[in-house]
Amino acid sequence: MRSAIDKEYAHLGETYGSEDHDRDMIHELSRRLDSLWRCDQYIANAEGDGELQSFWRDVKKQEQTNIQRLKSIIRRHVEANCF
Repeated sequence: MRSAIDKEYAHLGETYGSEDHDRDMIHELSRRLDSLWRCDQYIANAEGDGELQSFWRDVKKQEQTNIQRLKSIIRRHVEANCF
């Protein structure tokens, strides 16, 4: 007899809407957008600590660059009809 947990997860992954690498890109874009969204609050929270604010500003710039790069890659995949 299968356990309740085995039953709960028995059919996961049988149907999927995209390839793993496509899902990975979307998941990572979402994760990075969430991170970027928090940066301004982190900068504000570090008021009075210029070094820490500078760190968070650098993180914000890096995330913006990463997001734009990933969006560009996703765009190319969509345009090539391989998404």
